[in-house]
Amino acid sequence: MTGILIVTAVEAEREAIERGLPASVRAAGDVVVTAGGVGAAAVAAATAAELARRPFSHVVSVGIGGGFTGAAKIGDLLAADRIIAADLGAQTGDGFLSLDDLGFGTCVYEAFRVPGEVFVRGDLLTVNTATGTAERADLLRARHPAAVGEAMEGYGVAVAAARFGVPVAEIRAVSNPVGPRDRTAWRIGEALAALTEAAGLIVEGLS
Repeated sequence: MTGILIVTAVEAEREAIERGLPASVRAAGDVVVTAGGVGAAAVAAATAAELARRPFSHVVSVGIGGGFTGAAKIGDLLAADRIIAADLGAQTGDGFLSLDDLGFGTCVYEAFRVPGEVFVRGDLLTVNTATGTAERADLLRARHPAAVGEAMEGYGVAVAAARFGVPVAEIRAVSNPVGPRDRTAWRIGEALAALTEAAGLIVEGLS
């Protein structure tokens, strides 16, 4: 194992992952955890900078996110089969056209499988604007029936990893349902605790 690069958005997620890393792994320096910022552009830049600095065998986008009702519940750990930019493209009178539809690139990256029975597996959507209505949640699920959750960074990490030819994965801990924005329903503490649990699974699975 050359090393694993784990990219989160914010410091709280990075700290949650660090807490779950075995002491031997921290001492060896085989795993680098960095908070790259919120949104696909920020984490793409941060991921590219780390990959330019030293080689890694795997890159994992990790953080909290929303889970689609019926596919995941709060506290679940989600693992991507595919990482999809769900709102990158063009809106037309006939509906949404993705980058693939437009011929400008791809919105979809295949993710490598992080072993573990605890994960809920499916597509993870990257959005630039977090879903805040039932209507948009239904629209996304209709467009991406295999989706289990959404967040704002996975696609950016995947783009940078692909540029360097490094396999990518995405792991999300569910802090809230995808749909109407109700902060009283958020369980960020539970989701961060699940990330701490995920840290050991990621390292063990890729070692």
